[in-house]
Amino acid sequence: MRPALPDVAREQRADIALPLDWVGMRGIALPVRLPDGAAVAARAEVAVDLPDAQAKGIHMSRLYLLLEEFSARARSTPIALRSLLHQMRESHADCGSRGAAVRLDFELLQQRPALVTPGLKGWKSYPVTLAAELHEASTRITLRVRIAYSSTCPCSAALSRQALQDAFTADFATQAKIDQAEVLDWLSRRASLATPHSQRSEADLSIALSGDSTHLPVLALIDTAEQALGTPVQTAVRRADEQAFALSNGANLMYVEDAARRLRQAIEARFGACAVRVSHVESLHAHDAVAATASPGWQDQVR
Repeated sequence: MRPALPDVAREQRADIALPLDWVGMRGIALPVRLPDGAAVAARAEVAVDLPDAQAKGIHMSRLYLLLEEFSARARSTPIALRSLLHQMRESHADCGSRGAAVRLDFELLQQRPALVTPGLKGWKSYPVTLAAELHEASTRITLRVRIAYSSTCPCSAALSRQALQDAFTADFATQAKIDQAEVLDWLSRRASLATPHSQRSEADLSIALSGDSTHLPVLALIDTAEQALGTPVQTAVRRADEQAFALSNGANLMYVEDAARRLRQAIEARFGACAVRVSHVESLHAHDAVAATASPGWQDQVR
């Protein structure tokens, strides 16, 4: 008969007696199913706490198998994640575990229509994170989404307008009356004398989900944020769509501070407490501009 294999985690004690907040695995590749049944490729992180100061280690294979079962049978809803957390903690009752955590990172692909061209559309990818933690009897489930948008600097726009005014004044200084055709001709040649700087920007948005929910409001959160900003990046475009995008940017000049405030106001109105962190990848500077804001009690989510 084959002898029993050694189980170091169970049979040995820790050389240094200290409890650990979290022990587990990350970067686990697996498919997960969304509430609508669609499957996406994800990376998972799972962990439990190790309050027993002398326990050598946890049983990572138990967590892995629970995650595999979740991937095969469950949809990634808050209520399913809460059930998984309890199973993870119960699987380590012999270690005295009181908490459990799971995180799922994946990309959500969505088709988006062009701004004005009928029938024209393309795909956009939105990074999504589902994070859930269980502590004693308390469960916290958070949905995080990253969106990309365009931001045009209000100061740069004002300086560009002033430069245009100065050039117009200089070119027509000797004329008491200006013909409309002359003005239109001048604008066609000179209106781009100075252009404001704009840049691709990103916003990371976090909201809380009820542990009893079977719904995952990813698209609702994306739509709320993109509507609040007014300048989401585009997919397929024709010239008319590019012009419409330029008009949207002109109507939505914003500093990084403006973007953060717009997003928090819109998201709180629809979803309640939230955390917002935005980054404008500057085209003027070699560094980025960032801003963050959060509802009371959510400050730990913005850095």
